[in-house]
Amino acid sequence: MSHRLLLLLVLLLSCGPTAGRPPPAATPRLKLAFPELRARHGLQLFRLERSCCYEALLLDEERGRLFVGAQNHLLSLALDDISQRDRKIYWPAPVEWREECNWAGKDITAECMNFVKILHAYNRTHLYACGTGAFHPVCAFVEAGQHAEEPTFKLDPQRTEDGKGKSPYDPRHAAASVLVGEELYSGVATDLMGRDFTIFRSLGRRPSIRTEQHDSRWLNEPKFVAVFWVPESEDPDDDKIYFFFRETAVERQQGLGKTSFARIGQICRNDMGGQRSLVNKWTTFLKARLVCAVPGPDGADTHFNELRDVFLLQTKDKRNPLIYAIFSTSSSVFQGSAVCVYTMADIRRAFLGPFAHKEGPNYQWVSYQGRVPYPRPGMCPSKTFGTFGSTKDFPDEVIQFARHHPLMYNPVLPHSQRPLFLQASVPYTFTRIAVDRVTAADGHYDVLFIGTDMGTVLKVVSMAKESWHHMEPLLLEELQVFQDASPVTSLQLSSKRHQLYAGSATALAQLSLHRCGAYGKACAECCLARDPYCAWDGTACTRYVPNTKRRFRRQDIRNGDPNMLCSEDPRRGSVPQKQLYGVEGSTAFLECIPKSLQARVLWMYQRTPDDPKQEVQMDERVVQTERGVLLRSVQRADAGLYLCHATEHGFTQPLLQLSLEVIGARQVVGMAPAGDPQLTAGPPSHKVWYRDFLQLVERPPVGTAGRACQRPWSRGRSLPPPRAHAGPPGRGHGEEPRRARRRRTHEGPRAERRPRSASPW
Repeated sequence: MSHRLLLLLVLLLSCGPTAGRPPPAATPRLKLAFPELRARHGLQLFRLERSCCYEALLLDEERGRLFVGAQNHLLSLALDDISQRDRKIYWPAPVEWREECNWAGKDITAECMNFVKILHAYNRTHLYACGTGAFHPVCAFVEAGQHAEEPTFKLDPQRTEDGKGKSPYDPRHAAASVLVGEELYSGVATDLMGRDFTIFRSLGRRPSIRTEQHDSRWLNEPKFVAVFWVPESEDPDDDKIYFFFRETAVERQQGLGKTSFARIGQICRNDMGGQRSLVNKWTTFLKARLVCAVPGPDGADTHFNELRDVFLLQTKDKRNPLIYAIFSTSSSVFQGSAVCVYTMADIRRAFLGPFAHKEGPNYQWVSYQGRVPYPRPGMCPSKTFGTFGSTKDFPDEVIQFARHHPLMYNPVLPHSQRPLFLQASVPYTFTRIAVDRVTAADGHYDVLFIGTDMGTVLKVVSMAKESWHHMEPLLLEELQVFQDASPVTSLQLSSKRHQLYAGSATALAQLSLHRCGAYGKACAECCLARDPYCAWDGTACTRYVPNTKRRFRRQDIRNGDPNMLCSEDPRRGSVPQKQLYGVEGSTAFLECIPKSLQARVLWMYQRTPDDPKQEVQMDERVVQTERGVLLRSVQRADAGLYLCHATEHGFTQPLLQLSLEVIGARQVVGMAPAGDPQLTAGPPSHKVWYRDFLQLVERPPVGTAGRACQRPWSRGRSLPPPRAHAGPPGRGHGEEPRRARRRRTHEGPRAERRPRSASPW
C-alpha cells in the first residue's frame, strides 16, 4: 500500500462517522410558512423602493423607535408596527464620489452607493452613523429628538466627517464597533483594497490608537463580527473592550493550508500607547482562540471554526455577562452550525494563562516558559494592579513582550465543553442570533432566536437538565420570515414589547416573540410546548405574565408533564371521531397529523369497541407516512376502529378515532356481465347500493353532468336509480351491450337520437 493511500485511510478513520460525529438534526415542534405568519400571526414587513441591505439596526426603547441603516437611507420606524409612521433620511454619496468609484472599476448601480454600516446612539438627542460612501467612508451625526413624540429626524450634510477607520470601503465587507462614552472602537479595513485591517479607536478627546500594522501575529486577514464593552471591576480604569473575529490562524499546522480560527481579543479602554515603542499603538492587545467543538473519541473533535455572530446577554452582574456565539464549519466531512456559550470567568482565565511562543527547530507554537515581565502584559494601568498611571509609564521590556506575544496559548472553551445547540446536515446555515432571558413559573430560561441564510428564524429554549452545567436545548419553532428566502443579516429583539426585528437584503420583518395559540386548543398541547412565553389559563394557551394571581395559570417548562397540570381540563378524554369507507381490494388512507412535529404517532386497532386494543403492525401492505397510514389493499379484516395517538416527552394523548367500514367487492358480482374476469359468480338478483353511483361518476348521463355534482347527498340516504336511457353502459340487468349501443349511436342520424332527459337527482 502506498504512502498516499495509507494517509487517506488514516484520515477516513479519524474523520469518519464514529469520530466526533454530531447528532442528527433537531426537528422543530412547530413549523410555520411565510403565508401563515402573514395571515394569522401578525408578521409585518417594511420595504423601501430603490433601496436594500437593512444591516444596521439600532433599537431604542425610550424613543419607541427602530433606527435602520440601509442603502442611501436612514430610517426611523415605530417599534410597535414598523409599517406605520416611518421617517426617512435620504443620504446618498456625492456624484463625484460615485463617478470616481465607477472609474475605479466598480459597479455604479450596485457598489457605488452609500451603504450605512454603523449606527450608534451618541447621546440623548443624536445618533452617530457611518456608511461606505461609494468607497469614500463617511460619518455624520443624526438628530433624532429626545422623546418618542418628537418628530425630529434629520441629518446635516454639511457636518459630515471622514469615516476611515470606522466604516469599511467595500459594501461586501463587515464592520464591528461599539460606542463607549464619546469614543468609537472599531474593527475594520482601513484601506481601499481591504488589506489593512485594524482595531481602531477614534472620536473623543484622546489620541487615535490602532493595532500594529502589517504584522500577522496581531491580525491575519480578520473578519470582525462584534465588539462589546465589559467592566472588569468597580474601577473604570480596569474596563476592557472585547473584539470577536475570525482570522487565518498563524499557529496552524504546516502543510494543511489556510485554517480559519475564531478569536476573542481584548484591549484596555485607558490604553494610551507606548512612550518610545508602540507609539499610538495598543500595548494591552491580547487574543485567544474561541473553541466550539463536539468532543469525540481519542481527541478527534468536530470543530466549528467560522464565527458568524455574537450576542452579549446581560445578567444581574454587569461584569459577568454570558456570551452566545454562533459558528459554522468549512469542513469537507460534514456541514453544520452550532451555538456555544462562554462565561467571562473562562475568558479571563485564558488571558491570565500562558502566552503562546514560537520556538524550536521547526518553529512550533508552544507555551512560553520564560519570565513574564511586570506589570503583566494585558493588564490595565490602574490602582487595582499597580501604581502605573498610564501605559506610557510601562517599562520597555513590557512593551516589547506585548509586541511579540499577542497570542495566548490556552483557548477559551465553551460552557459544558460542548455546543449548546447544533444542526448538522440541514439545508441552512446560522447567520445571526439574539437571546431573551424569560421569567417563567419555575425559573428563568434563555430563549434563542437564530437567523439563517434561508430567511428563517429558529426559536430555541435552553433549559437545565440536572444543573446549570448540563443544559438541554429544545427547538420550538422554525419561522419563514422572508418569502424570498434571503439570508437574515441582522436581528434585534424588544423584551419590553415582545417583538423580534429581522433584516435582510430585501426587507425588514417584525414578529411577536410568541404564538401561544398555534400550539393547539387543549391544555396538554400548551403544556407540551414548554414555551416560557405561554401558559394554560383554563380555556386557552395564552401569553404568560409573571406575578399574576389568576387561578388557572398552568406552566411547567422544565418537565412539561400534562398529567400534573391538565387534570382539570374539561376537554380531556374527548376524542374527535370520523367515519371512513373503503372498498375491498382498493386503497384507503387514514389521515392523522399532530400539531407537534416532534410527536411520534402511534396507531391502535380494535375490531369492535368491546375488543382489546392492539398496535397496528406496519408491513408492505400497511405503510405509515408523515400524514397517516396507507392501506395499499383493503381487506375485510381491516374494518374496525383505529385510534391515532401522539407520544411526546413521555406523554401520550389520543388525537383521533377513525371507524373504517369495508365494502366487499364480491357483493357486486351479481351485477357483472358474462365473461368479466374481475368479479366472480354470485347471487344474480343482488344489487349493491353504490354501484349505480359509481357508474354515474364514471360517465354521467347526457345533460346531467353539470347538475349531478351540484346536488349534495347525505350519508345513509339511498341514491335514486338512474334511468335506463340516461345511464352509462354498465353491467346491470336490462342494459344494452356497450358495443351494440355505440354502433347504433354512430350509424344513426343525429336527429334520431333521443332527447335529453332530466337529471335523475
